[in-house]
Amino acid sequence: MRHLHLLFILIGLLSLPVHGAGAATDPVASGPVATIQKFQHKSALQASQAAIDQTLSDFRFTNENGISVSMAELRGKPLIISMVYTSCYKICPMTIRHLAKVVNKARDVMGADSFSVAIIGFDTQYDNPQAMKHFAKQQGIENDNWQILSADPDTITQLSKELGFAFYTSPNGFDHVVQATVVDAQGKVYQQVYGEVFDTQLLVEPLLDLVLGRPKPDQTLLAGLLDKVRFFCTTYDPNTDSYHFDYSIFIGMFIGAVILLLTGSFIVRELRRHKRSSL
Repeated sequence: MRHLHLLFILIGLLSLPVHGAGAATDPVASGPVATIQKFQHKSALQASQAAIDQTLSDFRFTNENGISVSMAELRGKPLIISMVYTSCYKICPMTIRHLAKVVNKARDVMGADSFSVAIIGFDTQYDNPQAMKHFAKQQGIENDNWQILSADPDTITQLSKELGFAFYTSPNGFDHVVQATVVDAQGKVYQQVYGEVFDTQLLVEPLLDLVLGRPKPDQTLLAGLLDKVRFFCTTYDPNTDSYHFDYSIFIGMFIGAVILLLTGSFIVRELRRHKRSSL
């Protein structure tokens, strides 16, 4: 499973998706730009990968209801960040709808409250709370317990650099890296997932890594143990593109333990009988 996961990551890096990318001529840039520029594939990939292990600053956003939300409030559990622009008519909607499907699969495995998801609008001229709310409704995620956020230009520029998210203005709107960023509970970038439509494992596996390694306060010892057993038994079925619980390993361990116990008891009884018969 781990080797297959690494292979998927390598394939994603070699085919880094770009929304509307053009020929590479200008240096890569993140943040709002005044003139049309062209996308530089190699530099965009380097910037995206260089962001891994970067701890995100305590940015402040506004959600779709006009309420202020800070990055600090999103810490404490793993976080998925996807940056979009609401006037995009194809790629961003496709990306979010696929992300929603994978997020639902991950929540089925790990629980609805095990991680958070934030969609952030980077077109600061138009991506205000109202536009973000309308976008979320169009994609069917307005009631899915996602953070739907917008921010001022300075925040978006700095956040883009820390996430390794490159975007440019273009005749069609924006050229940008199509990525979902997995952030750990402390706000550090853990992994990048690329593509409008990506393999389920690419997102679920790093989330499982983070959830399994996360301290679990407010849980009894038994509840924590049951969660670890549940996650340990989670396996991926490529035929259905879903995760399910496979307890066969523990059934096998139980049967093996019973056999060992019976064998040990038999040996002890035989030794005792032999000892009595020799007296």
